Amino acid sequence: MAMKKLINDPANLVKELLAGFALAHADKVSLTGSDLVVRAQAKSQDKVALVTLGGSGHEPALSGFVGEGMLDISVPGEIFAAPGPPRVLEALRLAKRDAGILFIVLNHAGDVLSAKVAMDLAAKEDILLRRVLTHEDMSGGPRGDGDDRRGLSGCLPVIKVAGAAAEQGRSLEECAAIAERMEAGMATLAVAVSGATHPCTGDVIAEIPDGMMVVGMGQHGEAGGGTQPLKTADATAEIMLDALLEDIHARPGEELFVMLNGVGSTTLMELYLVLRRVQELLEARGITLARSLVGEFLTVQEMGGFQMCVGRLDKELKALWDAPCSSPVWTVK
Repeated sequence: MAMKKLINDPANLVKELLAGFALAHADKVSLTGSDLVVRAQAKSQDKVALVTLGGSGHEPALSGFVGEGMLDISVPGEIFAAPGPPRVLEALRLAKRDAGILFIVLNHAGDVLSAKVAMDLAAKEDILLRRVLTHEDMSGGPRGDGDDRRGLSGCLPVIKVAGAAAEQGRSLEECAAIAERMEAGMATLAVAVSGATHPCTGDVIAEIPDGMMVVGMGQHGEAGGGTQPLKTADATAEIMLDALLEDIHARPGEELFVMLNGVGSTTLMELYLVLRRVQELLEARGITLARSLVGEFLTVQEMGGFQMCVGRLDKELKALWDAPCSSPVWTVK
């Protein structure tokens, strides 16, 4: 099927989408420098700054996570491509402060490489920072092989709790420890039921036969762990939740969060059906669904399917989850 997208010149796509994004959320974010997305009201310089980077085309991620109690700066790249080190370094220079920078990087080769080069250059300028790598996609390999696991939508809960800690004035080491604790206790698994196209070229990102689904699909349409006949909402929830609970070694009596991230064309109706079944399955295991989040946070254009992210919450992480924030995708009063 031919691509159907309302765009202008593909060469200007990212610049134009960022301009529109900033207009739509002018109370929360603005553009500065080489199209860096920053908070509309900057955080106090005596508090830790949060910075991230990543390709465009996954809206509202990652720039939608910028705002009070969340990120300070997002460095958007071209469609499905990491931004170059010079722009990342520009963001780190802008965020530089005595309190330091928490640099949250999703585990994708381009992002990691660009971040490393920028960090090496930042070190020469005495920019204090700590990197936290999110790699919670369980389809990438065993839990002990973190480097092989991709970063998916689980970056959002990590940003939420770390951002709340930074807003409270906690130190860089404390913010990093909180981010790492959240990341270490969670896992994500994606399912795709239909593919997507590259919005600039029309190239097919992933093709999924009619009546089939792929469990373990990557963020950019990378092949997953298994193609199988399309299941019902309940059956899909069971397949995914069972695998995730085993991966994080969840036990009766624990409190978990569940985030369902629609990746483009899956409706809220479908996601709510899945969440309902997740609650039933957790209750049967004696596990508490302490917090839930449902919506589109990190998309893959018109791909159909969703990512399920499950993680532990302790008393401190719950309080940080509930702390005030104001960003385009998550607001807590």
